[in-house]
Amino acid sequence: MIVVHVVIAGGHGKIALRLERLLSARGDSVIGLVRNQDHLDEVADTGAQAVLCDLEQASVSFVADTLDRADTVVFAAGAGPGSGAARKDTVDRAAAVLLADASVAAGVRRYLLVSSMGVDRADDPDLDEVFAAYLRAKKAAEDELRTKDLDWAVLRPGSLTDEQGTGLVRLAPSVAPGSISRDDVASVLLGLLDLPELGGITAELVGGSTPIPEALATL
Repeated sequence: MIVVHVVIAGGHGKIALRLERLLSARGDSVIGLVRNQDHLDEVADTGAQAVLCDLEQASVSFVADTLDRADTVVFAAGAGPGSGAARKDTVDRAAAVLLADASVAAGVRRYLLVSSMGVDRADDPDLDEVFAAYLRAKKAAEDELRTKDLDWAVLRPGSLTDEQGTGLVRLAPSVAPGSISRDDVASVLLGLLDLPELGGITAELVGGSTPIPEALATL
């Protein structure tokens, strides 16, 4: 069995915890980066190695050191609810770019970015100011990632829910707005990790009627 070494930024996030469990359950090596020491045990409970790393403060060289032996990095971090526009930029954009720069420095080729549907709607005057800042930050992270010498893939989920995953999705470069369970987002990320040939793609994801392996094959 080939063991994959994956580093996940935002390791305590709801999607990341699910992905860590999936990877650990099949015997892969997983590191979850967290900025809060109180979250180390919860990440470790998934079977992943928890590493303290604040991407808002860390240097590229420090992060690159944590990526030693990694095959893939996944950016699943976010400023989270209750944070203001400034932290949307420092986390959802700047931290994603820092991880990309560290990946280049460490020689890690594969980078998966968890973005968001609707990133092109940031200038809609009807949007809440902070949500608009979030979308702008995600879009900027995508744009900067595309300039890096990496085998990147961008996944744009719809509205996230904590409902049990169905394994049935709609996954394509563009889909109608909708919701998607975090379980299914994690499962799609797992599938993308197993398809390194899917580089340079941007795909939107919502719940649907197509089994995840079939949906991934159409990409």
